[in-house]
Amino acid sequence: MRGADIKRAYEAIVIGASAGGLTAIMTVIKELSETFPLPILVAKHIAAADGGGAAKVLNKVTPMPVFEAMDKQPINPGSVYLAPANYHMLTENKALVCLNCDERVCHARPSIDVLFRSAASVFGDRLIAIILTGANHDGAEGVRAVKRLGGLTIAQSPASAESVVMPNAAIATGSVDRVLPLDEISAFINELTTN
Repeated sequence: MRGADIKRAYEAIVIGASAGGLTAIMTVIKELSETFPLPILVAKHIAAADGGGAAKVLNKVTPMPVFEAMDKQPINPGSVYLAPANYHMLTENKALVCLNCDERVCHARPSIDVLFRSAASVFGDRLIAIILTGANHDGAEGVRAVKRLGGLTIAQSPASAESVVMPNAAIATGSVDRVLPLDEISAFINELTTN
């Protein structure tokens, strides 16, 4: 994908991260435009005892509202939804997130693959998927699903990742459109989502 091929009316962003992921997510969202137009749905491997702490931390670095997602919560533009500990987060349609306690995927719940696959089925080629630092292969199958349905896929460059396993696994699928250093991802997203 190049130039005009990737410029389109995107409707949502999904982000997946694990080890070192909170810092990486902060780096991405704090540099997004103050009028950022898209909802951002995040699956980060998170400790069961988190108690909403990750959402509170993210709320401090961005003017966008950050929510620990609730079942059947409306999806609003310019908002960030973080999968809560021990729940998979999915997009039921373009308007709602839903949560479930299905089996773990890649030993994880929330699972990046689960979020990415569900969002790909709902948003198709209007979806941007971003894989950040992490220590397992969760997200690789999700990236394949997003790419297969026409979405744009981005991986953090392994050289800029605290843990290289997750970005490497995504890149190895051959389904990643862009590999970017962490500090360049938000500028790229801003450019794609401004008219």
